Amino acid sequence: MSDIPYRTRIKFCGMTRPGDVRLAGELGVDAVGFVFAKGSPRRLEVPQAHWLKAAMPPVVALVALFMDAEAEHVRYVIEELRPQMLQFHGSEDEAYCRSFGLPYMKAIPMGAGSDPAGMVDRHPAAAAFLFDGHGIGEPGGSGMRFDPARLPGNSRRPAIVAGGIDPDNVYDLIAAAHPWGIDVSSGIESAPGVKDGAKMRRFVEEVRRADCAEGARNED
Repeated sequence: MSDIPYRTRIKFCGMTRPGDVRLAGELGVDAVGFVFAKGSPRRLEVPQAHWLKAAMPPVVALVALFMDAEAEHVRYVIEELRPQMLQFHGSEDEAYCRSFGLPYMKAIPMGAGSDPAGMVDRHPAAAAFLFDGHGIGEPGGSGMRFDPARLPGNSRRPAIVAGGIDPDNVYDLIAAAHPWGIDVSSGIESAPGVKDGAKMRRFVEEVRRADCAEGARNED
């Protein structure tokens, strides 16, 4: 049986406007990410996040993103918003990530000096890994790309790829790397946190076009 996914999952991250969240649902994305990391131009406060969540259809998963946050703040966000998954972008260890009782995704920096295989080994309970082009200690959403050939082979969890992905290159990325999922933020924006509806729509179209092409090749 082929290990190529039947379809590529899509996560739109860094949402800041209810209309963008609503359109993401209409386009059929699998998840949206709300950023609570300090210093991010897409950072939300909980009252703002409530407005965004109200625009979500029930079949779209909410992922709450943190970076070296105090545990009390993570628990506060969980209590208020009830996300389906947590996403950690900092130096959080396995015990910290597991302590909140929710599935979690660990972001693996792929920039210079990173040790992606080692980070994967140190988080055996992660539900998925997000491989991003940022460097160690840097937030995601930077738009930095990396060579998908560098993806570590020791992960038995779903691999989600991020970093410098946009409607113009996502087709080729899927054809080359066959990731389980794609996470996009700056690649569908007109400004940090401001999503571009046309880019959002074309991004989804390109992912589905790539999936159809992979399906046709698998049938040959």
